Amino acid sequence: MFLKNYTSDVPVNETIRKIESVLIRCGVSGIMKEYLGTSGEIGAITFRVDSATGPLTIRLPANKEKATEALWMDYVGDDKLNAKGDAIEYSPRKRKKRHDFAEQGARTAWKIIQDWIEVQMSMIQMKQAETLEVFLPYIHDGKRTVYQSLKASGFKALLPEKCD
Repeated sequence: MFLKNYTSDVPVNETIRKIESVLIRCGVSGIMKEYLGTSGEIGAITFRVDSATGPLTIRLPANKEKATEALWMDYVGDDKLNAKGDAIEYSPRKRKKRHDFAEQGARTAWKIIQDWIEVQMSMIQMKQAETLEVFLPYIHDGKRTVYQSLKASGFKALLPEKCD
């Protein structure tokens, strides 16, 4: 499996600081961090950016749990897991458990978002893409993103209407 940044040792807060720096240099008008409960962990970054159609609110979540699961499953490979799925049943060479990948999952998820933001903002500035074109799935109305809305409707807005 190809996993970009899977060995990143850059702390999440440093990566988020770099993301904010790129967004500020690109002229966003506001940045907000969403925290996961009382843990102090950041789960998403939301920002406002101008587009040809007006200002857009963009929400980019980092799904630590799914990133951790991907790293864990890459590590497990073809080995058999215990009943809880959090440890390899038996392997003399693989002793890590699922929870050992949690911090790496968060670092990797945010590092990938940083790379993605840098590329997307570069595409916009180089006139290779429009702001709306790049961020459409992540436009947030305060409750959910365009992608989440489309998914909830079964993507019906994307399908052609049936002709009788």
